[in-house]
Amino acid sequence: MSDVIRRALVSVSDKTGLVEFGRFLADQRIEILSTGGSARTLSEAGIPVKEVSKHTGFPEIMDGRVKTLHPKIHGGILARRDLKTHTDAMAEHDITPIDLVVVNLYPFEATLKSGADYDTCVENIDIGGPGMVRAAAKNHGFVTIVTDPSDYTLVQDEMQANGGATTPELRRKLAATAYSHTAKYDSMISGWLQNECKVDFPKETTLGGKLKQSLRYGENPHQVAAVYKSIDARPGVVTAQQLQGKELSYNNLNDTDAAFELVSEFDAPTIAIIKHANPCGVATADNLSDAYKAALACDPTSAFGGIIATNKTMDAATATQVADLFAEVVIAPSIDEEAKAIFAAKKNLRVLVTGEMPNPADTGMNMKTISGGFLLQGRDNGRITAADLKVVTKRQPTEQEIADMIFAFRVGKHVKSNAIVYAKNGAIVGIGAGQMSRVDSSRIAAWKSKEAAESAGLSEAGTIGSVVSSDAFFPFADGLLAAADAGATAVIQPGGSMRDDEVIAAADEAGLAMVYTGMRHFRH
Repeated sequence: MSDVIRRALVSVSDKTGLVEFGRFLADQRIEILSTGGSARTLSEAGIPVKEVSKHTGFPEIMDGRVKTLHPKIHGGILARRDLKTHTDAMAEHDITPIDLVVVNLYPFEATLKSGADYDTCVENIDIGGPGMVRAAAKNHGFVTIVTDPSDYTLVQDEMQANGGATTPELRRKLAATAYSHTAKYDSMISGWLQNECKVDFPKETTLGGKLKQSLRYGENPHQVAAVYKSIDARPGVVTAQQLQGKELSYNNLNDTDAAFELVSEFDAPTIAIIKHANPCGVATADNLSDAYKAALACDPTSAFGGIIATNKTMDAATATQVADLFAEVVIAPSIDEEAKAIFAAKKNLRVLVTGEMPNPADTGMNMKTISGGFLLQGRDNGRITAADLKVVTKRQPTEQEIADMIFAFRVGKHVKSNAIVYAKNGAIVGIGAGQMSRVDSSRIAAWKSKEAAESAGLSEAGTIGSVVSSDAFFPFADGLLAAADAGATAVIQPGGSMRDDEVIAAADEAGLAMVYTGMRHFRH
């Protein structure tokens, strides 16, 4: 039994490479069946095409909704050539075999992203296409299915090497690709409809994405890894253009995402320096250059080999400073030409441009895998303003303290819990992250601040006269007192502890101003 391809069905939305591939098929004397725009594209290129309606003897109806849903199409695709009952049925009903199916689906994703209305989106849900793709993929023992134009060359090479046939190994691989294609497509439609129906957690769910890049390894060299672009990708590291530098690693991607999401929280020029997904310096200022200096001053030791993110156009003055530090990645919405030239001298530095910033108020879901399944939760898009603060101490905070407290609390949202963040004059001056005890986070942040001051030759730690933020309530007064010992003058925390009265009394005794937010920002 021959695997030589003699008849192909071509119906594609993405016409990339279609004419070249169609010409190859015609040169192989393969009969091409086609529909609509695909048939026109091929015919206009001088490639012989037989309309599907002529092949089936039945016209397209219902504005094209029904054209390939016909036994002569699906029978030709699904028939097993090794079963007499199938071949007899083909002969009885005048069904000819279809050996190659080249189909990709209506552009539902592009339609959705264009902001089209509900009815337009519904009309861009493909029915016949997925049916043909799944039929061909199921019958991959005999039929070659191609859903991705990048696979045209692969099919051509195999056919040329095998006398016009494809191998079972290739057909199986392409079938797997095809099912991934339809699964992603259905996932998009399902997600859209669930969102339209305001259903956060349907009874069944799938995740769709497109492979962007296979990575050399994962978190560690013995782990395999890849990065996928999700259906509703936010602007960021996955959508960014890499201008220069080495290939991004798994850890680079994870850390860069954390950095860019953090700076997206602010409107004023802001720099974040990230190490192992935690910030080691964040500052906001009138310009990026000043913000960078203040961010680096927080913990210059940890900044070595870190990720640098900004929410504004990277300029030459800031790029010159960044170039003096060994950094792994720089990410920005845009980079001016002078800054690009400065970075070009550091060939290993990975430089990413996103074109836009993610919206911190966006809704959406975050996922985390666990044994046997995964957790889904809404994005932490909660934001606190001065109007949300409740003063609980005798002393009222000053305007500068309020500004710094809001800044620190917003940064703390991006620090691993338990998270303690000290800030002063729009810059983070101490960070305690990921400790099992909140008091330990307070002490570590103060110790790191003192160490940074000593390294810079300063007479006192940055925490003197600072404010302190806690991502969750202080369960005991000890964490707050550790912050007071470090020199903090004001405290921002969610509140809600059984010992709130004890903590407030300790703050009053220490002369601190303290505000409650009523919102916590755990990040694990």
